[in-house]
Amino acid sequence: MAEEEKSVEGPTRSEFPPGRIKKIMKLDKDINKITSEALSLVVCSTDLFLRFLAENSAEVATEKKRKFVKLEHIRIAVKRHQPTSDFLLDSLPVPTQSSDKPASDKSRAISVTDTTVPAGTRRIDHFFAKSVNGAPIQSDDS
Repeated sequence: MAEEEKSVEGPTRSEFPPGRIKKIMKLDKDINKITSEALSLVVCSTDLFLRFLAENSAEVATEKKRKFVKLEHIRIAVKRHQPTSDFLLDSLPVPTQSSDKPASDKSRAISVTDTTVPAGTRRIDHFFAKSVNGAPIQSDDS
């Protein structure tokens, strides 16, 4: 039992390469030198934060009865934790469409070619369209 406790108490190895984290830290112009202690704390903090985020996102995915964690699950997990939401929510990409909707909704989207064009204008897609018989396309706008 004592041997198991010693292995837990020892320094844990992070999944993140310290050299890469150090390069990211040096991107800040205010930082000149980084001590090894500071680097190990940032590496450990990064590891803990991403584990926290992954666990909370997995919980959200489980609540939504999904097998995979998606961007919307991460956004919900971030919104639920106020300190994380304060700095991270603006950095996350905005979801374009909810994945909970059926896939048939995507097929119902109105095509750009279905919309009417104002008088005296041409559509750009006619300019790039290939002719059926290989002859150049004739325009009505002579």
